[in-house]
Amino acid sequence: MKYPFLGKTALVTGASSGIGKATALAFAKNGAQVIIADIADATVTLAEIEALGGKGVFRKTDVSQEEELKELMNYIREEFEELDFAFNNAGIETGACKIEETTSDDWNRIMDINAKGVWLCMKYEIPLMRNAGKGAIVNCASVAGLVGAAGLGVYSASKHAVVGLTKAAALENARKGIRVNAVCPGVIRTPMVERFINGDDKIEQSVVANEPMKRLGLPEEIANTVLFLCSDAASFTTGQAIAVDGGWTTQ
Repeated sequence: MKYPFLGKTALVTGASSGIGKATALAFAKNGAQVIIADIADATVTLAEIEALGGKGVFRKTDVSQEEELKELMNYIREEFEELDFAFNNAGIETGACKIEETTSDDWNRIMDINAKGVWLCMKYEIPLMRNAGKGAIVNCASVAGLVGAAGLGVYSASKHAVVGLTKAAALENARKGIRVNAVCPGVIRTPMVERFINGDDKIEQSVVANEPMKRLGLPEEIANTVLFLCSDAASFTTGQAIAVDGGWTTQ
């Protein structure tokens, strides 16, 4: 089938750039109507969807704010009636910082977006999907949610929380037609990683040297995994945290 998601509705948070943008475009290329939710301006992503001949809408949303998510879900219910897929991708990084050097502000900022944001998204996505008796949710965790990450304690904690929330939600909805999984990207060439590299070839070479495949991943490679997890091909897959990291966590 040329358009496997034709007639389906997909929500992608944090879709103004990077993995979220790549996934929103992938959904559109496969026929889905895409709701883009981001605190940043995502009109460029929307324009690219429309240039492909796809359908989409951008709703400015802060996933850490419950009222804004309520408004978003009410909008989806009124305009689209159902929500078939959700990729809860919105997240932020933190600079390298030891546990004892971390401030309460650092903790609150990271946890509000990365952990609370995913929880709030699912809190309002799941009832909408339950009404239809079907749906697939993919949460964006990280390899830092699977292993320890020295110097990134708060970020790692937030992504471990995403994995835990994913497993709990999967069990709670396993008999309700809703599958919930997480994708755990490794080092992917996104604006977040580019900020870390900061144009320094030595830093990039050091990162690549630690990769079994000797390259960085691409946003589209994460998007492909998300679409698989939302597809009928993954109909017996739920509660999984899948690393897409070029083998990094296998070492």
